[in-house]
Amino acid sequence: MKKELILAVRFTLVTTLVFGLLYPLGVTGLSALLFPKQAAGSLIEKNGRTIGSKLIGQSFTSDKYFHSRPSAAGNGYDASASSASNLAPTNQALVDRVKSDVAKLQQENPGTAIPVDLVTASGSGLDPDISPAAADFQIPRVAKTRGLSADSLKALVARHTLRRTWGIFGEPRVNVLELNLDLDSQK
Repeated sequence: MKKELILAVRFTLVTTLVFGLLYPLGVTGLSALLFPKQAAGSLIEKNGRTIGSKLIGQSFTSDKYFHSRPSAAGNGYDASASSASNLAPTNQALVDRVKSDVAKLQQENPGTAIPVDLVTASGSGLDPDISPAAADFQIPRVAKTRGLSADSLKALVARHTLRRTWGIFGEPRVNVLELNLDLDSQK
């Protein structure tokens, strides 16, 4: 019995060292070597100051900006609280929130179909992207607030629309932070 206990303790120590320390350090080192920008968080800097990440959404509430999709992560895009709301489609709190968002968006752009990603949170609650349809839906509001033409904003959205990765993975998307930064740089 003593031999088995010693063997079990040794096995636990070795596997803890290998899988709890060496493997994570190796994978982290390899990712930093092969994908340095992504491993560092894909941070976006402006005037020498970090203002966000391409990988984590931010809340934009001003009418002069394109808005992100709703976040279920804490008080909005809180990376330490990343998760979906886990509310069922029949949950009254979710139904009420979606109805409220739909009503607000209908006032903003009457008679236009509302893209689903403007009223639903992503699985992580941190999605930095919206669909091109969600960006197009917001063009009239942003154009009016900024005094820009809808055509110039359509061109801006088109420049920021990313296609499917390798032509097959994911969906076309627009990174809201990058789009808004470019929008701020426009005259």
